[in-house]
Amino acid sequence: MQNLYVGVMSGTSMDGVDLVLVQIDNQTQIKLLHSGCYKIPTEIRERLLQLCSSKATSLQNLGEIDHQLGHLFADSINHFLDALPQDRSQISAIGCHGQTIYHAPTGQYPFTMQIGDANIIAAKTGITTIADFRRKDLAYGGQGAPLVPAFHKTVLLDPDKNRIVLNIGGISNITALIPDMPLTGFDTGPGNLLLDGFIHQQLGKPYDKDALWAKTGTINGDLLNHLLAESFFKKPAPKSSGRELFNMAWLQQKLSTFDHLKAADIQATLVELTASSICKELAKLPTVPNLACELLVCGGGAKNPLIMERLAMLLPNWRVLTTDSVGISGDYMEAMAFAWLAYCRLKQIPTNIPEVTGASQAVSLGVIYQ
Repeated sequence: MQNLYVGVMSGTSMDGVDLVLVQIDNQTQIKLLHSGCYKIPTEIRERLLQLCSSKATSLQNLGEIDHQLGHLFADSINHFLDALPQDRSQISAIGCHGQTIYHAPTGQYPFTMQIGDANIIAAKTGITTIADFRRKDLAYGGQGAPLVPAFHKTVLLDPDKNRIVLNIGGISNITALIPDMPLTGFDTGPGNLLLDGFIHQQLGKPYDKDALWAKTGTINGDLLNHLLAESFFKKPAPKSSGRELFNMAWLQQKLSTFDHLKAADIQATLVELTASSICKELAKLPTVPNLACELLVCGGGAKNPLIMERLAMLLPNWRVLTTDSVGISGDYMEAMAFAWLAYCRLKQIPTNIPEVTGASQAVSLGVIYQ
């Protein structure tokens, strides 16, 4: 056995299925061997977006999408592995996050729901599959998110630096790797989700490539403050969010008294919302004096030059870099994390961080499908 693991991630942006093959020789030695991304077919993506935006469905529709995603994940994995030199019999397990369709970790009946039938993945690939990573943390009173900070700590902790790992996907989340301090991690608010949704609504484009449209606009301070007045931004950690809060219906309601603004100005302000909500949270975090401060950015937002520019401007005392600059792929960080979580599940290693999620104890996350 070569200690090979497949990681599968489909995030809030729903733009594709990220796949990695990694070699994990022990809990702290992880090597990315191969990676790939497979587009989510338009019909499935539209069904998912409708499901998430409407917050209502039939049992038949939910079951059908769960089935479709199971086959999509399995077929993507098989296609990915068929092109690689490694023998799939050498693969210990697949770690599949699934697609989050609703995340409600607070309230009388907390729950989180990721779909994509892992039974189908295990059956079609012939490989042990580990999925449903979040609900056990909820069972112990946690948020079920974020789960990647434990992986960030494993691969990026530097005892000589104040490091924050920032993942900008549909939602933005941070992990604070501060020497001699408890690990902290939580969602800060929207990442690309509103940016992608607004340009699609206005121009029919899936995303604002290189922020070219946003760069033609001007930040509107009144709108920015109105958006930042959302109660989520005032909550202390642990906290997590997703499309159930930050969605196009939320944005349209917030824009109802700003219909005089140019669309490009709104887009520019949404970029500032992403950057400023991140920086406001960073300002609350303690750091060790006299140590360098690094913000390591990964996820799709790391490729948005305007977001990166604004982060650097708002954080003059921090070096703003990508995780690629320190040897970890920003595109495949989360897929690697779920391969690592699968490894830890087979080894019975606890992977939630109670200080991060709010759970009452550390447990090994994920359900094994064979």
